Amino acid sequence: MNETVLTNARIVLADEVVTGSLVMRDGKIAEVARGASTVGDDMGGDYIIPGLVELHTDHLEGHYAPRPKVRWNPVASVLAHDAQVATAGITTVFDALRIGMDYDADLTIEDMCMLAEAIDDSVRQDRLRADHFIHLRCEVSAGDCQQAFDRFDGDTRVKLASLMDHAPGQRQFAKLEAYAMYYQGKLKMSDAVFLDYCAKRIKLSEKNSAPNRLAISQACRERGIVLASHDDATVAHVDEAVEQGIRVAEFPTTEEAARASKEAGLGVLMGAPNVMRGASHSGNVSARTLAACGLLDILSSDYIPFSLIQSAFFLGDAVEGISLPEAVAMVSKNPAEAVGLDDRGVIEDGRRADLVRVRVDDHIPVVRTVWREGRRIA
Repeated sequence: MNETVLTNARIVLADEVVTGSLVMRDGKIAEVARGASTVGDDMGGDYIIPGLVELHTDHLEGHYAPRPKVRWNPVASVLAHDAQVATAGITTVFDALRIGMDYDADLTIEDMCMLAEAIDDSVRQDRLRADHFIHLRCEVSAGDCQQAFDRFDGDTRVKLASLMDHAPGQRQFAKLEAYAMYYQGKLKMSDAVFLDYCAKRIKLSEKNSAPNRLAISQACRERGIVLASHDDATVAHVDEAVEQGIRVAEFPTTEEAARASKEAGLGVLMGAPNVMRGASHSGNVSARTLAACGLLDILSSDYIPFSLIQSAFFLGDAVEGISLPEAVAMVSKNPAEAVGLDDRGVIEDGRRADLVRVRVDDHIPVVRTVWREGRRIA
């Protein structure tokens, strides 16, 4: 029997924070008791929260392709990514792989398949700290989206797919000025080249988006893959998402779309960086606004892994009426439930002992220890 006792801790339960002790036994939470124990590791009053569950991080790609034309070893990239998410308190991570490439993309589907194989091989070899799954980010405006998606048929690590269309003039980039700020500067285009680029992207979207959405949503239903929408802006977008079997609404760009998603029973996901900055980098609705309206269910670190735990300890200060257990649920219990992982995400008897010890210094959470299934990983 493998047992660990943590005592003198502030334990964040589903609906309250209690001072007491926690017993981990054989990889599961065996007991939570109020009051200090005379045995065990003294936590010194630090918080114990559930291990964080990350549904959408693009961070792996940055380790694999850190510079234009530079490719890192895929296994080393996975290990570097894994170390960073685990030390940020993330014990379950859905690694987002890009499916459907823009016509001028620097990466290919072969790169994504190599990363998927590196994840799978690293799991088999017990190299990883966090529990890794795959999230396929399907750019439905791309002509090769459906074919690329089919390359992952039979990959049991794929548990989530999102349907996205980043063509200008709609969804995330309803305003051309925001699209220009993001892409024209990034790709160093002249005005004339940029307008031609926009016209090509719009044409590809008009041709490919609808059939790819239909085909991939049907395939996800058949394979038991949870489906997410992306950047919904209107009630019509949400109606389409519901028809396609969407369960998670990622990054709605307006309060109207978020409210319609919530009313339709979808889990509304927003970016933790948006919470910390107080605004969307694209000029869309603020995650804090949605939280204040009761329209926020799930947070994702998106492009900054540490932002997930940071937002959990910050949101209650930024938005009146949100308790620490409610904020922690947005990065643990709620995302786990949204993708059907009912064995983790909350501190209670019988759940996986995925836990994080946190001290808060000057309003910044300091991750001191991380356990996954009772085993210390950071």
